[in-house]
Amino acid sequence: MDVQKAIRERRAYRSLAPAEVTSGLINDLANHASLAPSCFNHQPWRYGFVYGPKMLQKMHASLMKGNEWAQAGSMIITVYTRKDYDCDIKGREYYLFDVGLSTAFLILRATELGLVAHPIAGYDEDRVKEILGLEDEVRVITLVIVGKHAETISSVLSDKQVEAEEARPERMPFDRFAHIFR
Repeated sequence: MDVQKAIRERRAYRSLAPAEVTSGLINDLANHASLAPSCFNHQPWRYGFVYGPKMLQKMHASLMKGNEWAQAGSMIITVYTRKDYDCDIKGREYYLFDVGLSTAFLILRATELGLVAHPIAGYDEDRVKEILGLEDEVRVITLVIVGKHAETISSVLSDKQVEAEEARPERMPFDRFAHIFR
């Protein structure tokens, strides 16, 4: 699959079926994420791969209302970092950008492997830190829910979520997000 195809096919599906999680898969995703560029090559990203039934159950307790669908995922990847892991250039918190780039690489690789890798913001950060034993200074940027795309729509989805499952949500028009300066 080429990059264009992975970008076009990537979707944040919520109807998930089980996917086999192996150490090979985890290494593959982590290695591809590690190839992202970063400020002075500091590589500020950290990933916690959670896939055992007991740990998944604990992580499910950190999910906010509306993310019940995530319980069908086979793995939750916790994306975290600290400000001091990366460049601080005149107060710019560049580590957030670098972690986003790396996570995009991970998501695109998962897509290429036929997986859904859906990043979410609906979780209790303090609870995630407690469950995983992460230090207070760490920022949990996102949780990435991983599974296969299910053939049927999950019964726990809201009407709005079902709509997003059936058709890709509309993208912003070019002239609204792209500005050309000559």
